[in-house]
Amino acid sequence: MVSLGCPKALVDSERILTRLRADGYTMSPDYAGADVVLVNTCGFLDSAKEESLAAIGEAMAENGRVIVTGCMGNEADAIRARFPDVLAITGAHQYEDVVGAVHDAAPPELSPYVDLIPQARGGEFTTDSADGGIKLTPRHYGYLKISEGCNHACSFCIIPSLRGKLASRRIDAVLREAEKLVQAGTRELLVISQDTSAYGVDVRHEERTWKDHAVRTHMTDLARELGQLTDASGQRPWVRLHYVYPYPHVDQVIPLMAEGLITPYLDIPFQHAAPSVLKSMKRPANEAKVLDRLRSWREICPDIAIRSSFVVGFPGETEADFEYLLDWLDEAQLDRVGAFRFEPVEGAAANDLPGAVPEEVKEERYARIMEKTAAISAAKLQAKIGRVLPVIIDEVGAPDEDGDVGATGRSQADAPEIDGAVYLRDVDPNLAPGDIVAVHIEDADEHDLFGAIAQA
Repeated sequence: MVSLGCPKALVDSERILTRLRADGYTMSPDYAGADVVLVNTCGFLDSAKEESLAAIGEAMAENGRVIVTGCMGNEADAIRARFPDVLAITGAHQYEDVVGAVHDAAPPELSPYVDLIPQARGGEFTTDSADGGIKLTPRHYGYLKISEGCNHACSFCIIPSLRGKLASRRIDAVLREAEKLVQAGTRELLVISQDTSAYGVDVRHEERTWKDHAVRTHMTDLARELGQLTDASGQRPWVRLHYVYPYPHVDQVIPLMAEGLITPYLDIPFQHAAPSVLKSMKRPANEAKVLDRLRSWREICPDIAIRSSFVVGFPGETEADFEYLLDWLDEAQLDRVGAFRFEPVEGAAANDLPGAVPEEVKEERYARIMEKTAAISAAKLQAKIGRVLPVIIDEVGAPDEDGDVGATGRSQADAPEIDGAVYLRDVDPNLAPGDIVAVHIEDADEHDLFGAIAQA
């Protein structure tokens, strides 16, 4: 399996592999030993499509028996034009079709005595990774996908055409999966979707029974219930919310963070701040109200970390629009920021907008926004020096020539693989990934913290 793209695609890969394992298949460590190669593609940007095509090309050259799935599967004609001999092509989260294609390419040899058949629950085609399924993340954290698709019509995005309209998972199935993950050793749940705030809109926030009480299919109910989960020792996992649009009901989640039920972290895709650009993007243009809400959230939960991403060089973006964004960032003081140069995507409405921004201007604006946000990040991290923060351990190093052992972890302000890290010195060699320890912060740079385990 070659899995490309976002965490949502990674969850798709986990589910496909879990089903295939239940059907008697095993994973090959290399191309040479595989009867068939699965390539789970990304098709969000043209650069991502090229990466996907390159991965398909490598698999074809190294093995020759390739099944393509994922977001770029919607462009089957383009794939077959380049690689006419691929065995099959399916779209995103079409699990049955992928498994069927594998069965056709390499028929399984099932035994009723030794092979386990996954049981469907609530009409969902899924074998949860918590139920002995395959995880492609470390044991101590895992992605919890709560829905597919999106109802927005952002002019730069083709996700609705790739993954369809919003389709929420049953909340009792989501909570059951989360509970089993926690019981199996997951210390951090990363809630993902295309639009976490819209969870349940498509089913009118229907109620389901969970632990002898009714829960709505709604982000706030989900967050509250996830915050109540505990492992065998009574410890609560970190629960991190991603892809949260700032709808009014998001305000109800902040007190849960202040109470310690939910990790004080929100990943909100603002994309821009200038009203004219937001209008062209077909995004809500309420940047002033957002600043008021950020201030309110920080009053309720001072340690809340806000991550976001922004697009520079969008068609029609003027220098005044970009300066407006920089000034807005000064006000917003976001903790973690990613920036992207606008890139046309085949099928996106933004491609037809007037006022294309020259590439050299995009590069110059990208450099300026990264400089701005790095300075904000550095100041925020400097303010944490001297504090004691909870840190989840991701990796423990080998002893150096003096026998000292270091470790790498993350604070509650850091999501895996996209945010910063906390580097620890002189740790106990018995420390393990997934341990959550109190760390005295001794130093900081633009993106990372440095410290040692606090003395009791």
